Formats: sequence, C-alpha cells, structure tokens
Amino acid sequence: MEFARPWLLLLELPVVLLVWYRLKSAGISACLRHPDLGLMAGAPLSPRVRLLRLLPLLSGLGMVLVVVGAAGPRVSHHSENVKGQGIDIVLALDISGSMRSLDFQPKDRLESAKDVIRGFIAGRPHDRIGLVLFAAKAFTQCPLTLDHPVLTSFLDEVQVGLIDDGTAIGLGLATAVSRLKHSRSPSKTVILLTDGANNVPTLEPETAADLAKSLDVRVYTVAVGKQGMVPFPVDDPIFGRRTQMVESHVDLDLLRRIADKTGGQMFQATNTNMLKNIFATIDKLETARYETVVSTWYRQLEGWFAGFALLLILLDLLLGATWVRKLP
Repeated sequence: MEFARPWLLLLELPVVLLVWYRLKSAGISACLRHPDLGLMAGAPLSPRVRLLRLLPLLSGLGMVLVVVGAAGPRVSHHSENVKGQGIDIVLALDISGSMRSLDFQPKDRLESAKDVIRGFIAGRPHDRIGLVLFAAKAFTQCPLTLDHPVLTSFLDEVQVGLIDDGTAIGLGLATAVSRLKHSRSPSKTVILLTDGANNVPTLEPETAADLAKSLDVRVYTVAVGKQGMVPFPVDDPIFGRRTQMVESHVDLDLLRRIADKTGGQMFQATNTNMLKNIFATIDKLETARYETVVSTWYRQLEGWFAGFALLLILLDLLLGATWVRKLP
C-alpha cells in the first residue's frame, strides 16, 4: 500500500496530542457531597466508568483514520500494454525414430529438445508461436498462439511414433511455412530441428526453402545429434530393453543451404548445453519488434478508512449520549 499525499500524515501528531489530552481529562473525578467519603474508599470502578474513560479512544481512532484517508491510501497494480506486433515463430520438430538416440544423456534427443524448447517459449511471452511435427508425414500440433501454456501442453504430448517413421524435411518445412502464409508480423521465422537426412520424396527441401523465401520467412536449421555411431535403445523380446550402437547421419549441407537461402543460420548441437546455447543465440537474433508501455492503475482505499472513521465517531457519540452519558 502507498499514499498519494503522504505529507498529510504529519497531521497525525496533533491528533495524537488531542487524544492524549482527552484521555487525561477523562480521569478527572467529579465532585460529590457525602458526609463520610471513607465508606467509598476502595470501591471498584463500574464498567460504565471504565468505558467512559476509554471513550476518547473511539473518536481519537476515528480522527486518525480520517487523516490516513485524507493522505490517499491506495494499492497499485501494474499492467503491460504491448503496442505493435511480436514475432511469429513456428517450431518444426523432427519426431522420427532416430530422435530416440541417447547421445544427449541422461535423456534422448527428443526429450532434450523439448526441455530446451519449453525454456525458449517461456522467454518470449509476446510472440505467437506454433508447433509442427514431422517424420514420414507432417502435421500441425499447435497453430500460432499467444496462449503459451496451451502450446506447452501440446509440446508435452509429443513423442516418437505419432507419425509413420521417416524424415520428410521438405514436407515438415513446407507445413511450418504454410502456418505463416497469412501472418502480418514484421518478422516471420521457422526453427527446424532434425537429426537426419530427407528420405521421403514427398516434397524436396529446396522447394520448401524457395517457398519460405517467397513469403519472406527466415529459417533457422538446427542439426540435433552427433555424426557416426551413437547409442540407441532397442527392445528385445527376450532380454528386454538394451542399448546398441547405430549409425547416425545428419545432412548438414542440406540444412546449411536451407538456412542460407532464407537468410537464416544453420547450427549443430551434439549435447543439451549446445542446444540451449543455440536457442539463446536465436533468441538474441530474433529480437521482438514491439513497443512495451507499462501502465499503473490504483485501487483507492479512502472509502474504507472514511467508513471506519465515521463508524467509530458515531459509536462515540451514541455511547456518550446513552449508556455512559454524564449526569449533571
């Protein structure tokens, strides 16, 4: 809580002095003619007399609240108004079987990528972000949205096996670019993550890159995983799950050509830390093009203080005129 006119709180000092004077005056005994006052020595004070002596506290506290209310107590609330538009970003994520490779220990490639993507999404609250998945085919898991909790929940559901196995890089890129076709954002970006080479002849990656270029979509390509032999989990019907070494190949030249053609960059990550650094770099390259204006609004509390002050003063007057009324 803060005060709009804090200097008015200085008036509390004379109010406190006035209350102190009234309390002191309330202790002055009244005169009473009686032939033997000794008979009344040690007589306890009645509740009415005790209340009478404390009665100035009610009006005094009311006056204190009046001063506090005059100082303008209020609770401030801050809100952020975003002017213009943020960046539209579509994440194209490879979920082919090779994304289960275990060279990103302690997790596989896909789960490590999902963890890094969650952090990337959390750091861009003003951007519309969508998610496209691809293997042998491609589909939109989540369209462009500012509702990032919903986007994250869709990301949590991603796993290998949702689509027939394969690596259709061209189709995945084209699907991501199509989500940006009607975007009016000043910056349109696709981040393509894959750990393989295009092996599904549905749509050539170069054709998808040409489409991205024609729509002014910048593509950042991220090669996930090591080249050569990598550990891979295998489910054996007799011995259960075990790990064996398999050949891994990422078409770095293709990913570089796609990035160069669209004005993006190509990156390669062979562990989780490298993947985090890559997304941090992309985050800096794709600075948001919007103006943020922070506005503050207040919830005024004068009415509450004034109401309680009035209640206390009325209670003082009511008691003084009835139950604890002084008799001549």
